Amino acid sequence: MTDELNPPNAPAQANMVQPEIDPDLQAVASEVFDLARRGDAATLAAVIRKGVPPNLRNEKGDGLLMLASYHGHADAVRTLAELGADPNLRNDNGQSPIAGAAFKGFKEVVEALLAAGADVEGASPDGRTALMIAAMFNRTEIVDLLIAHGADPQARDASGVTPLDAANRMGAPDTPAQLAKART
Repeated sequence: MTDELNPPNAPAQANMVQPEIDPDLQAVASEVFDLARRGDAATLAAVIRKGVPPNLRNEKGDGLLMLASYHGHADAVRTLAELGADPNLRNDNGQSPIAGAAFKGFKEVVEALLAAGADVEGASPDGRTALMIAAMFNRTEIVDLLIAHGADPQARDASGVTPLDAANRMGAPDTPAQLAKART
């Protein structure tokens, strides 16, 4: 019989009691996450050099690099990557920094992530790639950039949807032609 609270495939950590976190430490961590959201590259570098882990994650699993990416801060992304932040660290929903930047339309951030070694596909658990997301939201420059870096225009998500299908479903005006051209 399966224990509802501890399913057989649950991580071992699920059974562990989480220790109480000092409220002062929580306040410091909150400020560090805010630095990433604001893109304060210099202060992020300083706190990481003083011992803050570059892959520090918040309660949603968003790492510092994810927050900087999603908020469009290419300098902070470069700084965090140079200091050891993982450009492929996904949040608790399985979203990657490159997919977040593609969604938001931040080309310079996508460039910084690719330069730092981000997986060009950046697929989420449902198989949706960064290219699919860029195509859906008509991010033409990002579509070109991702394809130039090896993103597969024929990739399919878990439902069998390609980037072209995704762009057409969302009514993107320009990316379907780009993707059709990339297929030839």
